[in-house]
Amino acid sequence: MRLLAICWAAVIGLAGVPSASAEIETSDCRLSERWLPSVSARCGSLTVAENPDDSEGPAIELFVAIVPALSEAPLPDPLLLIAGGPGQAATDLYLTLRGAFEPIRRERDIIVVDQRGTGESAPLSCPAAAADDLETAEIDELENLVAECVAELNGDPRFYTTSVAVGDLERVRRELGIEEWNIYGVSYGTRVAQHYLRRYEQHTRAVILDGVAPPGIALGPEIAEISQRVLDNLFERCATDERCNATFPDLPAGFSSLLRQLAEETPVITMPDPLTGQIIEQDFTARQLQAVVRLMSYAPQTSALLPLLLSEAVAGRFAPLAAQAHMMVRGIEDSIGFPMHNAVVCTEDVPFYDGDDRPGLDSTYLGSAIVDSLRSACSVWPAGVIDAGLREPLSSTKPVLLLSGELDPITPPEYGAEVLETLANARHLVGPGQGHGIAAVGCVPTVMRRFLDDPDPAGVPADCLERERASPFFLDFTGPAP
Repeated sequence: MRLLAICWAAVIGLAGVPSASAEIETSDCRLSERWLPSVSARCGSLTVAENPDDSEGPAIELFVAIVPALSEAPLPDPLLLIAGGPGQAATDLYLTLRGAFEPIRRERDIIVVDQRGTGESAPLSCPAAAADDLETAEIDELENLVAECVAELNGDPRFYTTSVAVGDLERVRRELGIEEWNIYGVSYGTRVAQHYLRRYEQHTRAVILDGVAPPGIALGPEIAEISQRVLDNLFERCATDERCNATFPDLPAGFSSLLRQLAEETPVITMPDPLTGQIIEQDFTARQLQAVVRLMSYAPQTSALLPLLLSEAVAGRFAPLAAQAHMMVRGIEDSIGFPMHNAVVCTEDVPFYDGDDRPGLDSTYLGSAIVDSLRSACSVWPAGVIDAGLREPLSSTKPVLLLSGELDPITPPEYGAEVLETLANARHLVGPGQGHGIAAVGCVPTVMRRFLDDPDPAGVPADCLERERASPFFLDFTGPAP
C-alpha cells in the first residue's frame, strides 16, 4: 500500500497545552537517519492539542529542529522545509536533500518540523497491521487489514490532516519569534505550503514549490496515465538510442509479455537480500513489477536501469529486478508513515474522486490498482478535518518559484502550469529529463538561493537548468553507457 503514497517514534500524550506565549526551548542535538551522515542542530518540542478545538483533551508533541546558518549573523527570515508523502518526516527530507539547501544555509537557518503523525511528532502507528502485509495485500484483503490498523491506532487520525498541520506550523513560527519565513515544499508538501500561504500570507516571504500538486486535483486517478506516459517516453528514448535499442530491442512488447506472465504465475526468487546479504526467498508478483517500475520512474538515475532490469526479467532472470523491488519497497516502508498517509488521502483526495474515475486506466500498466486500493483502504478509514478552502486555486501576490521535472510520474509539469495561472508573482521552471522533485539537480540549489536572496521570480537566472538531461542508460551491470 505504501507504493501508492507516493520518515517513526512513540506518541507522547500529555494533559493540557502551554500558553501561546510559551517559547520553544532548544538544545544541541544531532539529526540522524539510517546510513546518512548526521547533522548538528538545535532541537526542541512544542506541545499542542491533538484536537485543536479541544484544549482539555489529549495533547501531542511536535518535533522542531533548527539547523543553524553558517553565517554568524544569519538573516531573520529562515527557510521552513515541508516534506512529501503524505507521511514523510521533514527531518528525513532534510537529511536526504541536505546538499540542496547548503547554499541557502550560508545565510539562513533551516527550520525542520516533523508534521504531526510523522517522524518524532506523535507518529501514528498500528503495529499489528504490518507494513509489508499492507504493501502486498490483494484488494479483497486490504479492507480487513486497514480496519485492524484503525482499531489499534495510537491517536485519532481525524486530526492529522493538512488543515490541522498548517495551524501547527503557524504556532511554531509564533513561538520561535519569527516574523516572516520562506517555505520550501515538495510533492504533497506543496499542498501544505500552498494552504499555509493561503491562511498566513502576511507571515510568508517567499515560497518554493517542487513537484507541484494543484489544490483542486484529487491525487490517485491520474497517476496511472501519467506513469504510463513516462514509461512510454523511456521506451521511446531507448528505441532512438542506437546502443540501447541494439542491446534491448522491442522493450514495450517484452514488458507487456512480462506483465501477462506474472499475472498467470508467480515465480519464487532465491537471492541475497540487497540490504543484509542474507539469502532469502521472495515471490515476485505482477503488483511488485508495477510497483518497482513506478518507483524507479521517479528519478532519471534509477529509470536508466529499467531497460536492463526488464530485459533480464524477460529472459527469466528475475533476481536483479526483484532485489530492486525489495530494496525500494523497504525504503518506502521506512520513510512513509502509512497511517498519516491515509489520514490525509482519505480526507482530501479519495472523497473527491469522480464516480467513473478515469476510463483509460485499463490501457496503462498500473491499471486501476492505485484507485482500487485507495478506495478500499478509505472505505474503513475515518475522514478528518478539512478546511472549506483547501481545494480552491491559490491566489497570491507573494513571490513563488515552481519547479517541475519533465518526466515526473506523479506531479507532471502541467500541474505546475495550472498552479501558476492564479499566482500574480511567480515563475515555473521545468527540468529537462528530470523526475519527481528537482531541488538537488544541477544548478537548482543555487537557483533557489538566488531566488530567496532577491525574491523576484522573473529575475531568477535559470538558463543553467536547460543543460540538464536524462541519465544515460545502463547497458550492463558495470554502469551507465558513456
